[in-house]
Amino acid sequence: MNFNQNEKLSQVTESTLVVGVDIAGETHWARCFDWRGIELGKVFKFENSKEGFEAFDSWVYDLKARNNKVAVIVGAEPTGHYWLNFASYLKESNVAKKEVGVNKKVVAAEENSGIKLVLVNPYHVKRSKEFDDNNQSKTDYKDPKTIAKLVCEGRYNEPYIPEGIYADLRSIMECRNRISKDLKRLKNRLQKWVAVYFPEFKGAYSKIDTVSGLLVLENTPLPQDIVAIGAEGIRQIWKAVKLKGVGIKKAASLYEAALNSIGCKEGIYGARFEIKTLLSEFRIKSEQYSQVMVEVENLVSQISNADKLLSIQGVGIATVAGFISEIGDIRRFNSPKQIQKLAGLALRHNSSGKHKGRTSISKRGRARLRLVLFQGILPLVAKNKDFAEIHSYYTRRAKNPLKPKQSLIALSCKLIRIFYAILTKGCDYDPVKMASDIHRPDFSQKLGDCMLVA
Repeated sequence: MNFNQNEKLSQVTESTLVVGVDIAGETHWARCFDWRGIELGKVFKFENSKEGFEAFDSWVYDLKARNNKVAVIVGAEPTGHYWLNFASYLKESNVAKKEVGVNKKVVAAEENSGIKLVLVNPYHVKRSKEFDDNNQSKTDYKDPKTIAKLVCEGRYNEPYIPEGIYADLRSIMECRNRISKDLKRLKNRLQKWVAVYFPEFKGAYSKIDTVSGLLVLENTPLPQDIVAIGAEGIRQIWKAVKLKGVGIKKAASLYEAALNSIGCKEGIYGARFEIKTLLSEFRIKSEQYSQVMVEVENLVSQISNADKLLSIQGVGIATVAGFISEIGDIRRFNSPKQIQKLAGLALRHNSSGKHKGRTSISKRGRARLRLVLFQGILPLVAKNKDFAEIHSYYTRRAKNPLKPKQSLIALSCKLIRIFYAILTKGCDYDPVKMASDIHRPDFSQKLGDCMLVA
């Protein structure tokens, strides 16, 4: 990854053609400039189609030839998912041009070097678009110029589009996240239905998705249905599917709750239809989730050293798969600090002169990666005694104790460093080494003694 500002600036030279493209759903707008910001040619509009991309390609190479330029850099905003088709076309076009150059034995590599695509931050575009005309207006004609100027100043990032197994894992994890949201939504709707028509059901089942509870809702959803068949009838429903762990005692508590229910008695026909629909959707989504997790486990098993991450107590398949799907090939990073910045966990200082403001995390980068790390550290603190002891130290130390959430953020950064070391070096998880950077007297020795006793 390219984080060096000087390297970015050095890529824009006098022989570079800089093109700014405003990406949209159907029609894109482009403007072309030299390295000093002087516009070359007129604004170009092209469609989001193969014909439109080919027209853009011809327009760029025509300007390149007429202005004696060698390299081409195209800057764009990563607007939703619309830029992916454009990026894919440029990548394939570049590969084709290189093959033509090899076949024709072209001496000058620049002639078939292709077009380099870079991305600018939409937030930067929004903030800097007033520099030229001191006007807040946003137009398809104005934005390409702002984007190109940011590229000339080296304020861009080179996009990373996962390939191979990393692309598959990212797609499947996006599917998993979507299904997980649907399941959560359905659980909330089931909770609402129960609260209206059978509020006492919550006393018997704290979780709405319990297998025995779903069977009751499927066969006898309303209190009067349970009263009609009695406790023994409920037990027979469970017995028919050979469900273990529940018996006549549980059935009797449900029967007693149904006898004294204060649930709504109106709209019964509609209530039955609604719960039937909700349970049907819930079964379908649950089955989809199971299938997705099978695919996730299969893909993760093919990634080198991922099994060593799963061997850490408290680290689950969702954490490992979510982490890898968000960062892709970890070998593209030179340091775990780059991953920390990508996750938006880099520190943001606020000081001026004698004023020392509050330090917080930047929250710039991949929000999903930040969520995966935060959700992944919670079971680690709960189940892994090594992380639990560090968390306890951070929150209880005499000097500058951290709040619980601050400690979890610090441990999330530590988890990044651990994952990075294991995935890149293939080493095993070492709790003593993990605690070596915690500046506490005899901490590492005490932890080592605990491990020996265990």
